[in-house]
Amino acid sequence: MASLKKTFFFIIFLSFICSGAILGWLLFKDQQGPIIAVDKENARVNKNSTVTLSLHDVTSNLKNLSIAVRKNSKTIPLYATNFPQGKKSITLSVPLANAAVSDGSFEMLITATDTSLAAFGKGNTTRKIVVMRMDNTPPSITVKSLPPNIWQGGTGVIAYTISEPVNTSGVKVNDMFFPGYKQADGTYISFFAFPQSIDKKDFNPTAYAMDIAGNVYDQPFSINPLSRKFRHDKIRLSDRFLNSQMSAFAKDTPQATTNLERFLIVNRQIRKKNRDSLVKIGRQTSSSILWQGKFLRFPNSATRAGFGDRRSYMYNGEVIDQQTHLGLDLASRKQSPIPAANKGTVVFAGNLGIYGNVVIIDHGLGLQTLYAHMTEIRTTVGSVVNQGDILGISGSTGMSGGDHLHFGVIVSGIPVTPIEWFDHRWIQYNITDKLNFD
Repeated sequence: MASLKKTFFFIIFLSFICSGAILGWLLFKDQQGPIIAVDKENARVNKNSTVTLSLHDVTSNLKNLSIAVRKNSKTIPLYATNFPQGKKSITLSVPLANAAVSDGSFEMLITATDTSLAAFGKGNTTRKIVVMRMDNTPPSITVKSLPPNIWQGGTGVIAYTISEPVNTSGVKVNDMFFPGYKQADGTYISFFAFPQSIDKKDFNPTAYAMDIAGNVYDQPFSINPLSRKFRHDKIRLSDRFLNSQMSAFAKDTPQATTNLERFLIVNRQIRKKNRDSLVKIGRQTSSSILWQGKFLRFPNSATRAGFGDRRSYMYNGEVIDQQTHLGLDLASRKQSPIPAANKGTVVFAGNLGIYGNVVIIDHGLGLQTLYAHMTEIRTTVGSVVNQGDILGISGSTGMSGGDHLHFGVIVSGIPVTPIEWFDHRWIQYNITDKLNFD
């Protein structure tokens, strides 16, 4: 009987020992709090900024989070939340609009707790202090030079300085942006367009800059815009043209049931996609000027279509579409060699929809020239070319009714009239003299 009692008490003792061991293991197995990552450590922010936090707990789930800001010994609660059950990871955005912090350095105090049984059920807590700098003062731009005039469809240039480091700057024209490029002396230069599609009364360019904290300067500058009249032209489409040229676009227009329907898709949708591509290509540019002197015109060629021509496309006597021609159509002998208009770097060489086989040369600061409808390309991307170097052979690829060169000048992806760039006096008076180039 005594031995049974001893056995019974021994079992109870072991149970207490095991229970204590299990409880201790549960209490102490997870001693790691949530991992906290913040996207703006040591960053400049402003009152409109949003801080992104990522929280993750390796073993347990997330329980709660609180955030405060501290400046000059004053602490202000900013954000607090309890997490739903079962969350191990979460990413959230916390606006600083309610931080009420003046300009200067401040601390963000972040406290996150998990659902661990550690600390006798209170969970593990991680505390993180992140230093940031509040900056609500926008940068300022000082304009050093402006063009005297700018014609509709033409090019302008602005040189300016900025009061502080910025993420981006340049010239805004409606919804178009023309980046500025910093030079060795700290000056920024931005080539911009007066797009042919914008009337004089609606042309209001602004100098734009966004600093590291996200503060924006966006102010108009004084300039004299001049209107230009553009020619209206009728393009009569024949079945012969449609049958010969539209087959090249069959794979791009599987929904088309006729060549006329295919033409309309190409002329409207693919044309827009190609022009959007020019904006992307326009960002592939040197931050310094590569060209010298006036640009070379396609030798021994006649102008067949001008920049900004308003085209009405006719089929069976009816207008079926309207578009604008954004280059010069220059015709010489068939299969003529096409020279580079000026020094630069080839940034595109291949097929580009309506342009057919095309080469694009970058001349720096977003200024580029385009050579379209080639039957053969004789250069490659990355090649450095000089004025007069042969880029390819003329042809009628893409949307072309015959052998010719479609020559375009592009400013950050926006087509401008090439005529200005063939004129040494215009370049000197409107560009080089304004920028004090040698």
